[in-house]
Amino acid sequence: MSDEEILGKAYDARLMRRLLAYLRPYRRQVAVAFVAILAGSGAALAQPYLVKQAIDQHVATRQIEGLDRLALYYVLILVGAFVAEYIQTWTMQMTGQRIMFDLRMDVYGHLQRLDLKYYDRNPVGRLMTRVTSDVDVLNDLFTSGVVTIFGDALTLVGIMAVMVWLDWRLAVVAFAVLPIIVLVTQWFRRNVRESYRTVRGWVARINAFLQENITGMSTVQLFRREALNFARFDDVDRRHRDANIDSIFYYAVFYPAIEVTSALASALIIWYGGYGVMRGALTFGALVAFLQYSQRFFRPISDMSEKFNVLQSAMAASERIFTLLDEPVAIGSPTVPRRLPAPSRGHIVFDHVWFAYAPPAADGPDAPEWVLKDLSFDVRPGQRVGIVGATGSGKTTIINLLLRFYDVLKGRITIDGIDIRELPLADVRGLFSLVLQDVHLFSGSIADNVRLGNASITDAQVRRAAEAVHASTFIDRMPDGYASKVAERGATLSVGQKQLLSFARALAFDPRILVLDEATSSVDTETEVLIQDALDVLMQGRTTIAIAHRLSTIQDMDQILVLHKGVLRESGTHQELLGLRGIYFKLFELQYRNEGRTDQAATAGAGSPGARDV
Repeated sequence: MSDEEILGKAYDARLMRRLLAYLRPYRRQVAVAFVAILAGSGAALAQPYLVKQAIDQHVATRQIEGLDRLALYYVLILVGAFVAEYIQTWTMQMTGQRIMFDLRMDVYGHLQRLDLKYYDRNPVGRLMTRVTSDVDVLNDLFTSGVVTIFGDALTLVGIMAVMVWLDWRLAVVAFAVLPIIVLVTQWFRRNVRESYRTVRGWVARINAFLQENITGMSTVQLFRREALNFARFDDVDRRHRDANIDSIFYYAVFYPAIEVTSALASALIIWYGGYGVMRGALTFGALVAFLQYSQRFFRPISDMSEKFNVLQSAMAASERIFTLLDEPVAIGSPTVPRRLPAPSRGHIVFDHVWFAYAPPAADGPDAPEWVLKDLSFDVRPGQRVGIVGATGSGKTTIINLLLRFYDVLKGRITIDGIDIRELPLADVRGLFSLVLQDVHLFSGSIADNVRLGNASITDAQVRRAAEAVHASTFIDRMPDGYASKVAERGATLSVGQKQLLSFARALAFDPRILVLDEATSSVDTETEVLIQDALDVLMQGRTTIAIAHRLSTIQDMDQILVLHKGVLRESGTHQELLGLRGIYFKLFELQYRNEGRTDQAATAGAGSPGARDV
């Protein structure tokens, strides 16, 4: 069962204390709302009593004098009740919106601090639910639950006290229906709880189905799965509808049952109270007041039954939200950080680095979980280093560790002689510009996606960066140029255009260290030539690490590292590695076999010192 379906206890003191902490900054508003609730409850109690006075002292005795004064009091009380209700509703709704804002900012801020390992094991859709619907549920708690329930309770106790004060025997008769109310309310709570759980479960399934299939719509249409997916969604949606219909049944029974019970209480009051009026033991005004009090008596009972569901769902939502907020931030800045020399030279050292995405089951080099095994290499300031290897050899993992998306398990990584775990996280990542194979663009303009909110990057710098990587060629053809809007995930741009924008972004930030992860694998040969020309300018004076499957993009690197199953097997220049006739030579041979360049490669490597050693 998904945690979307699980409901917690109706009341959890530990969670409620944490929730009330968000209410504490707005205690003045809560106090105003509470005073308004007290005033509203007092007005609700006063109205039937004024009717009793009007009947007993004026209507029954035919005394007109003073009746207009009571009528005026009644109108003023109605106006006061309206004002109190308005103040209470406005104050709590505004407070609820502010609490939602604070809570969402806390959740989103925490999501930004969590390491990538957390996102590896938690679906994005579930995290979005935490920030959206779960916070909305808590808004219902603060606006119509945690404070107003006190108003219902006060009104209920006040009505009972006034009824007993007016005539305790008639009050006992009126309260005779309470066992029926208790039974109906317990039946309603028990069944609605289960119904709510079922509905929430099917809502979660609908969200998951839509997210998966809308994201993969191109695959759905390509393999003609529309009819099959429609049938599956029809089944999920029908079950959600049926679950909602079940919940409607319980509401349809509960509220009429309360009304029937209220009518039964009124009938008992009329029967017993009417007999008392005829005997002279009860005034007619008191009987009318009793009838009005009894009608008001059942309203807070039904309200509190409804708020029971609000409270229960809020407890479940808060459990999920606080579980997220309690998730420890595994990667952060040290308590007492060290500082890099200014300016940084960009000297990178991997010193006997071991890493596994999951904790290894066994120690040593033969443990299959290790992604990197005793990896050591040195990237000198300004040096250009290429990294190659088969899929799964650990190339991208090196980048993840270097940028501290993950931390090494053994060994260390240093920049300018300082372990990156001893540096402020922002300082480490501020040294780099990263260009990935899968470019992520945000909704906004072309210029916004180049500068990424960095106000220090001027429009002129954005334009120069785009011109340097030849992105201006397609940008200038767009209707609004650099102000042209980018659709979600860059859907209106081609793969090559998005790649060029990512290069412009990297250049605009003027990094000390440039990292390229399969940066040219998604562009055509002509575009790659343009990018390669721009990269030669971009890499001047910068430390550069480039991961590539296309060996043509790294042939001019100062050093090439060859990884195999997480182990550094070869290193050297392009010509030196070809001369070794090892893994790099095989990769080169496989890549260029269809181009008739194997003999050229062999000839190129034959005269190298490495070839003679072989």
